[in-house]
This record gives sequence, structure tokens and C-alpha cells, in this order.
Amino acid sequence: MTKKPLEGLRVISFEQFGAAPYASMFLADFGAEIIKVESAQGDYARQTGPQTLGDGDSLYYQCFNLNKKSLVLNLKDADDRQLFETMVSDCDAVINNLRGSLPAKLGIDYPSLKSIKPAIVCGHISAYGRDTSRADWPGYDFLMQAEAGIMSVTGDPDAEPTRIGLSMIDYMTGMMLAYGVTSAVLSAGKTGEGMDIDAALFDTAVHQLAYQGTWYLNEGIVTPKLARAAHPSSTPVQLYKTADGWIYICCMNQNFWELLLTLIDRSDLGEDPRFATMAARTGNRDALGEVLDGIFSTQASTDWMQILKGKIPAAPVLPLDEAVDNPFLEEIEMINRIDHSSGRELRMFSNPIKIDGKRPEQQAAPALDEHGDALREKYRSS
Repeated sequence: MTKKPLEGLRVISFEQFGAAPYASMFLADFGAEIIKVESAQGDYARQTGPQTLGDGDSLYYQCFNLNKKSLVLNLKDADDRQLFETMVSDCDAVINNLRGSLPAKLGIDYPSLKSIKPAIVCGHISAYGRDTSRADWPGYDFLMQAEAGIMSVTGDPDAEPTRIGLSMIDYMTGMMLAYGVTSAVLSAGKTGEGMDIDAALFDTAVHQLAYQGTWYLNEGIVTPKLARAAHPSSTPVQLYKTADGWIYICCMNQNFWELLLTLIDRSDLGEDPRFATMAARTGNRDALGEVLDGIFSTQASTDWMQILKGKIPAAPVLPLDEAVDNPFLEEIEMINRIDHSSGRELRMFSNPIKIDGKRPEQQAAPALDEHGDALREKYRSS
């Protein structure tokens, strides 16, 4: 592979579980040297089951920690603190996902480290921010989905509050931190002055409300839950029944609607005043749904995809196993095969971003303190 864009960037990361490890793994995939600092017990993710890989390792841990180095440090120990400060002078950023007030108490924020290296960038992920009334509250992805209103717009109207099935707030906050830190390092390279960068789970969750939240802020419109994962203002954009499952149809404009009618041989529906325009179709969503259910239920999802694929936006609804076994993932090289220290080959997801047309290379996540001896020798002798 050609030179990775972040080669030469060195980051110390006090991290555990998902959000910050996700951020630093993206930096590592792009060439940054990530020194993952852990306690003697290691990242809790190492023990997160049910799929463990022996003592101190798990598939969950591997998922968020590819391409990193591991170092055990205790900042309350004088020698380890000195080692850390020596490392800071040779690094570009220090990041963490500790609870709000802890970075300052541990001396890993910018005011604590700028005397060691004025250009150091300090990145922080917290639940509710480091300078708020909730700074010391514990918090997790699911709580953010609940309070930020995401559960109120997810699922069917008659369902209980429903969370997204993945920890998307963790992952999005990780991406916010990665973006913020790389931007700050770019600035520090020009000005010689670093800064604190903060990304909070709650802030990210609120920001993801996007246009539904903006509708409420400006017009008082509260987006309701809609059956079949329908779009609030575009139709047909929702799930429809097929002979063996479901298909999602996404006609976001009039051209796609008219093409759909041609492909399903029902041009007459375009002459029905209930369905002639986007506004009319949205106002008669249920009636149109009954008609399209009757049409799509005559064939299997795969048959419909053969008819519709590449012409209008459409996708089959797949369970996780079929989604991951989809041959298209192999075609686009989204499944990577990585050698593990156990001798086992792991199948992991590749980075979704290509560099000069290629996926970044990946190595298995490190064992606890795997690089400790080398790093201690390097920095204690400097």
C-alpha cells in the first residue's frame, strides 16, 4: 500500500470499551501509532463475552483495537508518571474516554500537559461533557438514545420505546473525536499550540436528530414513529412484504416513482390522484401500502431485486448472518482475514475508507502490555 495519510502521527490513548477505541482504531488504520495505555487488569473489553479468545482477549476487544500497541501504566506511580510525560514530549495527542472530571485529576488534559509540550492535543470522550452539571455522571450509548429522543422515532407506532440495535452513538462519537483530534493536530502543526478537544455521547446523540430535530426547533413539528420504517415526508419509502420476507423501496423523487410503476407494470397507479404526487402519496401512505404489498407479495425478494436492482433504490431486508455472508462484501473487500496469536485466522471488518483504492492493512489487537518492554526501553533511555 502507498503511504498512509497519518504515518508519523503518534497518539497515547487511555481507553476502554467502544467509543475511544473506535476513534483510535480509525487513526491506527490510517497509519498513526496508537499506544493503548491500560491498567494491570487491562481494558474491560478483553473480558467481554460471550466470545472470548482465551485469557485477556475477546472478539469484542479485537473488534475495536486492531493495529495498536499496548502498554500497562499506573499514573499514580512516580516512575510510570515520568515515563508518560517523556512519551508526551514525543507524541502528537493524548486521548481518553474517562468520566468528566478524571482527565484533569489524572493530569492528562491540555492545561496539565502543555508545559511538557505546548503543541500537544488532548482529546476527551465523556458521557455528558467535562464542564457540565453532569460531568461526573456515568453514561452509555443506550442512555443517550433514550434521552435524546432517538428511541421515540425508532420502531413501529404501537411498539415500546425502541433502541437502534447497534451502539451507533458510541461509534459516531468516536468518529467525532477522530475528526476533532486530527484537525487539532493539523492546527498545532501550524501554530505550535495544542488544545483540548471534547466529544460527548449526549451531544453527538442530539446532533444526530438532524432534520427531525430542526423541524421541531423551527416549526414545532414532532416526527412520529411510522410503521414499516417509513420516511416522514417521502412515499413510497418504506418496507413492503414479499413472498418470502421484506424489501425496502426508496422512491425519494418523482422520477423513481414513475420508473417503479414501469418496472412493476402498474403505470395506472400514476393516474390515480391519490398517488400522482409525492404529497398525495404521503397523505395516502396506507392505501398505497396495501396496493404495493399485494404486488410485491407475488414474488420472492431475490426475484424483485433482479427486476429492480440498479434501476430504483431498493434493498432486501437481511438477517445479520445473511448480511455478513453477502458475496458483495467479499467483492468490495470489507471482510479482512487477520492472523491471531492463537494460530487462528480471524475474519474482521475492513476499514470502510479506501486509500488510493485499497483497504488499509490491519493486524490483530495487542496482548496486554505486549509492547511494554520496548516502549519502556525506548522512553526511559531517552
